[in-house]
Amino acid sequence: MARRILPVVLAAAAQLADWLGAHGLARDALLAALPFAAVGALVVFGEFVDSSREGRAALQVACSGGIVAFLVLSCAVRSNAVHGVPPLGVSSLAAVLVLFAVKGLLAAGPLARRAGQFSPVKP
Repeated sequence: MARRILPVVLAAAAQLADWLGAHGLARDALLAALPFAAVGALVVFGEFVDSSREGRAALQVACSGGIVAFLVLSCAVRSNAVHGVPPLGVSSLAAVLVLFAVKGLLAAGPLARRAGQFSPVKP
C-alpha cells in the first residue's frame, strides 16, 4: 500500500514546497519519490504481462512509465538549477501529478461501476 501512496504524497509535497519557495526540499522529495515510483512501475508492468493485457492495464503501464520519466526529468533539471526552478522542472512535476490523477481515475473506474450495481434493500 505504501508503495502506491508514498510517491503521490512525496510529489504533492514537492509541489507544495515549490509553491512555498523551498526548492531544495522539493528536489529532495522528488528524489525520494523516484525509487518508489520506479518499483511501482515495474510491478504494474509485471501485472500487465501476466494479465490478459486489457486496455486499462496498458494505460496504467503507460502512466507509470511516464511518471518515472517525468520524475527523472524534473530531478535532472533541478539538480543544475542555481536560482529557483527552471520552467521544465515545474512543468514536468505538473505532468507527474496529472499522471497520478489519471492512474487514480483508472483505478477508481471499476469500483464506481461496481458501486452502481448495488440496489437498495427492500423492506
